[in-house]
Amino acid sequence: MKRSIIFFILGLVFGFGVKWLIDISCKDSCKTEDEATKSLVAVVADGPNVDISTLPVDSEGFITLFDGKTLNGWRGYGMEVPPTSWEVSDGAIHLKGSGTGEAQVEGGGDLIFAHKFQNFELQLEYKISEGGNSGIFYLAQEVKDAEGKEYLPIWQSSSEFQVLDNAKHPDAQLGIDGNRQSSSLYDMIPAKPQNSKPAGEWNQAKIMVYKGTVIHGQNGVNVLEYHLWTPKWTQMLQDSKFREGGDFPYAFGLLNNMGGEAHEGYIGLQDHGDDVWYRNIRIKVME
Repeated sequence: MKRSIIFFILGLVFGFGVKWLIDISCKDSCKTEDEATKSLVAVVADGPNVDISTLPVDSEGFITLFDGKTLNGWRGYGMEVPPTSWEVSDGAIHLKGSGTGEAQVEGGGDLIFAHKFQNFELQLEYKISEGGNSGIFYLAQEVKDAEGKEYLPIWQSSSEFQVLDNAKHPDAQLGIDGNRQSSSLYDMIPAKPQNSKPAGEWNQAKIMVYKGTVIHGQNGVNVLEYHLWTPKWTQMLQDSKFREGGDFPYAFGLLNNMGGEAHEGYIGLQDHGDDVWYRNIRIKVME
């Protein structure tokens, strides 16, 4: 009994000693995992932008973002030129897929139009390959990690209009209530009705952003609506893969204040490794 008491006392002394040494060595530099996660702040690192006043405007007030012949005005996310995985083919912007899903080819990457938009209506057409996956980003930022070393993925700062072959890509069966199917707000709100056309056929897409109200449209029908910068938006993020303290420690803060202080950002096209085509891309700026 005496021996047990002695070992117990020694254990307490040793335990407190170790804790004391840790506290001394840490001082103010040690943080809990939760504190460290909440302290991560991305660094804005915007690349060169273009002057849209030189672009054609049609009779409806829409600015042409893609001329059907060149990638003028477009560049890679975190780059000064377009990634080599993108080309212009038959009047459309075409991603030359790697055939390995998310594993991008060398020289690949997401494509953005080099101008930030605030309130707008974006219209375009897309065609996805069989079993393909892609997406349209908006209000995106070019941001790096807290140390300013590496670019964060574009989807950590931007909402995504999902582009998908619902029939064959497994993402269509994941998420909740179809919120990863075509034209959905990826992983958050399902598009209803789900009216996408089969792989290989052209779909019409519309994204409207006005003072925080966002509408997705597909093939002439509005399929979802939500409101940025509201308590409901914050709760939606908390209920998603982008939640605070989750696997993506920068995403919650960026998305909760999507568009940054100016509430504006880039339009982007996703390189998800699968062939996809975009054409007739135009945007109307709404004051």
